[in-house]
Amino acid sequence: MRHVAFCLLLMFSFTVQANEAARLKQAGFPPQSHELALKNQAVLTYLWADVYAAALYAPAGTPAESAWKQQKTLRLELYYFRDIDRNDVIKAANTTLERQHVSDRLKPEVDKLHAVFRNIHSGDRYALDFRPGRGLNLEINGEVLFSSNDDELARAYLGIWLAPKGLSERLLE
Repeated sequence: MRHVAFCLLLMFSFTVQANEAARLKQAGFPPQSHELALKNQAVLTYLWADVYAAALYAPAGTPAESAWKQQKTLRLELYYFRDIDRNDVIKAANTTLERQHVSDRLKPEVDKLHAVFRNIHSGDRYALDFRPGRGLNLEINGEVLFSSNDDELARAYLGIWLAPKGLSERLLE
């Protein structure tokens, strides 16, 4: 009986890995983006449904975790597989920011960032691009819709994915 359960577990594991590989291929993240090297990528699955693929880019000679901890240049790209209402995205972001105890001082800037969100459609791409000295840009389908030079906002917002207990913290592995 244990042998059968083990074989079923292995088959499920291979299926999940094959599905993730297919989803990452569908997302089509290039090995380099905006002069940065692809460090890692992952698929977020919620209740058996693939929601998005995420890719993290950082300077070529810097490990992803070091770039995050040292606040170096980072680019997080998200490719969505499903339609999602903008209000649901904003609610999830605010919930995560609260859980991560982000400063209330950032609320006005977070609200400005959220104001440019659109309903997400399958195939949309969002990107958070952080450059020290320039700050954070939010891109939707390649168009910059929000910019802030507040490094604390950049750290907090990227933290939704990258901070401990973030949505895609395994990108730092």
